[in-house]
Amino acid sequence: MVRRRIIHPVACVERGGEELATAESKPTASGSSKAAPRLAPFVRREWRTLVVVSVTGIAYNVGMVAGPWLEGLLAQRLADILAGHLAPQTMAPLACCYVAAIAGVQLMRFLKRLYVRKFANNVNRRMKRRLYQNLLVTSEEALEEEGAGSLMTKALSDVDDCVEGVRKFTTEIFDTGVVMVAYLVTMLAYDWRLTLLALLFPPVSYVLASRMRRPVTQATAAAKESVSAMASEALDRVEGATTYRAFGLERVRDESFERRLADYERKETRANVLSTALMPIYQAISLLGAGIVIVLGARDVMGSGWAAWDIAAFTTYFSVFGRLAVKSSHAGKLFNSVQRAQVSWERIRPYMGEAATPDGGRPVAPGELRATDLGFAFPGEGPLLSHVSLSARPGQVIAVTGEVASGKSTLGRLLCGELAATSGSVTLGGREVRDLVLARRPVACRLGHDPQLIDATVADNVLLGDDGDPRPDLEAACLLREVDAMPDGCDTRVGEGGAALSGGQRARLALARTYHFARPLVVLDDPFASVDMATEAQAVCNLAAIARSRGIVVVVISHRLLHFPQADGVLCLHDGTADFGTHDRLMADCPAYAKLYRMQARGVDLDASAQR
Repeated sequence: MVRRRIIHPVACVERGGEELATAESKPTASGSSKAAPRLAPFVRREWRTLVVVSVTGIAYNVGMVAGPWLEGLLAQRLADILAGHLAPQTMAPLACCYVAAIAGVQLMRFLKRLYVRKFANNVNRRMKRRLYQNLLVTSEEALEEEGAGSLMTKALSDVDDCVEGVRKFTTEIFDTGVVMVAYLVTMLAYDWRLTLLALLFPPVSYVLASRMRRPVTQATAAAKESVSAMASEALDRVEGATTYRAFGLERVRDESFERRLADYERKETRANVLSTALMPIYQAISLLGAGIVIVLGARDVMGSGWAAWDIAAFTTYFSVFGRLAVKSSHAGKLFNSVQRAQVSWERIRPYMGEAATPDGGRPVAPGELRATDLGFAFPGEGPLLSHVSLSARPGQVIAVTGEVASGKSTLGRLLCGELAATSGSVTLGGREVRDLVLARRPVACRLGHDPQLIDATVADNVLLGDDGDPRPDLEAACLLREVDAMPDGCDTRVGEGGAALSGGQRARLALARTYHFARPLVVLDDPFASVDMATEAQAVCNLAAIARSRGIVVVVISHRLLHFPQADGVLCLHDGTADFGTHDRLMADCPAYAKLYRMQARGVDLDASAQR
């Protein structure tokens, strides 16, 4: 399976992904909020909307009793007219009252549902915003472990399912709870003995729905996991299409996706059957009492039962019973919806805590960068770096090079605090960079090999929603002239992933964004690999000017050594360690660096060597 690098969701809209400050802490599950996240705070913020829902909901559901009562009066009036006791025109006023009552009740229903929907939409928006905020400060390793498919499902589906369960619960509090109380009081007022007998069956449907809670939860959780796996498989199939075609593996990957799809269909079908197919059974059980109502209610009408009824009373009672039975069967549906919502909530819960920055997000003042005796090894592997030391004052540019797989990119991540060193330390202004990063202080940013560009305009890709003019940053990245030549200038759309741009333009657009969001420490990993020598020369001059004018430390990792003599310091990685000094000193004292530099001076393409 082709390995994909997960791009932070929404990072390219609000923070800038890898190019922006690396705030590498696990979200709420272990970090920003001491207590486990709860759903209640999202609901409480909509208390004004819930007040309107409560008023209109109570009015609507209490008014629901008026319908059966007026229907009973209409039935009795019709019987009296047919018997010749009343004139036909006496039906008109009662019919008008019935229509007016139904219209008023439906108006309350409209208002209740309108505000319930507003409530749900607002909760949905806040939950998704919180989830995206936490994703932005989740480490890249954690995102890779989570998987793109799972993240997509949580961000798009699980939040919606959770909020839908909350919405249905809010709706059914009134449409089932309040109205059932009103119906029950009405039935007890007409004949309490008959009511107790007729309502023996609805509790059976409640018990059955409760017994099905665990199977519904398990089936729903399995379906959620399956759809996440299917989404990951689909993403891999699309993004790796060229590779699979080149190696003749398209059929293999298609068959793998079909297996995922079949698994999802099977599990989703089971979850839906358990959630919805039992509804008719719940309703049938609740309606079993209709026979008792017909038999004993008829005796009440004939005067031989427990109460003295007329046709109006029987019609009202039977209508109320039917509606109560149907409403009681909805409780089973509500249980299932709540179970699905609970499954979704547990999946997204780690990302629902407060995303507030513990240190207030205060900027870090520029300071001296110092790496001391730095060492690093990936788990289960031997040392990759050891005894690496360097220093740089604000305004200086440090160049880093080394042989293939010598740990240059890893060193860049260590300097930014993305990775924790196994030994040694990295400080900026005397403070540990890793500690500043974990405190979510804007201390460092890194531009990696894979520029994360969004399908938007050139300006949007530089500013990412920030206010300002992108032109100075584009000029510093030596891209402004080419942008001005585009059809819409800075408003030209770059396509998905920058597909409308060349490789060099994509790299420089990402560089312009890095300049716009520059931190006290900026690490650029091979930023000029795809540009010509003349453009590189100008870009290097601009880079040095930005470092001096802003008082920041810039670390440039590159295989292209032409401009290394201009750097304030050079670090050469070799044999698991490093030499640091000026270009002239390393040429004299570091054979590994001298060899690399002389190879390039003779015209050997180190970029091609690195790729090989």
